[in-house]
Amino acid sequence: MSDGLNLSRRIRRTPYTDRVEAAGVRGFSVVNHMLLPKAFQPTVEQDYWHLRTHAQIWDVSCQRQVDISGPDAARLVQWMTPRNIGGAKPGDCLYVPIIDADAGLINDPVLLKLAEDHFWLSIADSDVLLYAKGLAIGAGMDVRVTEPDVSPLAVQGPKAVDLMADLFGAAIRDLGFFKFGWFDFQGTKQLIARSGYSRQGGYEIYLNGGSLGSALWDAVWQAGQPYNITPGCPNLIERIEGGLFSYGNEMTRDNNPLEIGLGKFCTLDGSIDYIGSQALRRIATEGIRRDIRGVTFDGGPCPTCSSPWPVMVGALKVGQITSGIWSPRLKTNVGLSLIDTGYDDIGQPVTVHSRDGLARVGQITSLPM
Repeated sequence: MSDGLNLSRRIRRTPYTDRVEAAGVRGFSVVNHMLLPKAFQPTVEQDYWHLRTHAQIWDVSCQRQVDISGPDAARLVQWMTPRNIGGAKPGDCLYVPIIDADAGLINDPVLLKLAEDHFWLSIADSDVLLYAKGLAIGAGMDVRVTEPDVSPLAVQGPKAVDLMADLFGAAIRDLGFFKFGWFDFQGTKQLIARSGYSRQGGYEIYLNGGSLGSALWDAVWQAGQPYNITPGCPNLIERIEGGLFSYGNEMTRDNNPLEIGLGKFCTLDGSIDYIGSQALRRIATEGIRRDIRGVTFDGGPCPTCSSPWPVMVGALKVGQITSGIWSPRLKTNVGLSLIDTGYDDIGQPVTVHSRDGLARVGQITSLPM
């Protein structure tokens, strides 16, 4: 396989990898020590237009679940996030920043509340399992922290609703955004959420039991034939245009939730106890020094942004492009960047210095684009 990876047990295959390979995957990335398909269509632009028009099936098993259960489960989850989870009910999905003592972002998972004493954290690319275990042990909490045999399979795109209704029944249409329910699959109860890493709508099937992976893929694939289904993966163009951030690209532990635009998910009045609360309140009082913004810039289709590109105002560096690509819909390059305050107004002219040596004229834009 020409994916550039030397595969071993340290890089885990998924319950769907056999089907992904048979579908013609053109390469993989690695997230949470697990394979993530990174390309199927001949070009990312073809994949982009298909995602905006039809339905796709994505292997996103790398969104590992951190299962937290027991009498102190809610206390542990709340301790890790500045978002108040007190009002969450079973069946709710919540986007929750997880921070450290300095308010640095550890991860930005989706929290699924299964019961009053049982939660899943569907994580981005960092070791939340070990963080949660360490906190629980250090605080002497009565809680169990594990990684269950749960492997998400996403169905995304505007035709996903009809496809999923055909497969799982009309009741799936009634699921609200960021809600989940339980649906039958071959005699098993499976959690399905109205969610996904795109702005085109869709679902994520949190398959409990990897042995059912091939059967689930095949069932979705068959149900998707009337809807022009193809295999797919998170699309860089759609992600940037939609203002969907990637942990490890747009944000790391060097960033706090407020500068990433996650202030609406942060409780700053002292009413809940969480790690990093004092640091986050101090940042809020002093004011953030930079803001996440979109950037559009010309100069023809840009190269791959494998390392950050400087964003300049005159001779002053005010930020760096962390993800960038040509948008065939907007007819310009689009990127994401943390921009220094004072230069983050929408419409601010900037220059982007891309890897190919070009100085590309651009401007700051709002998100989503």
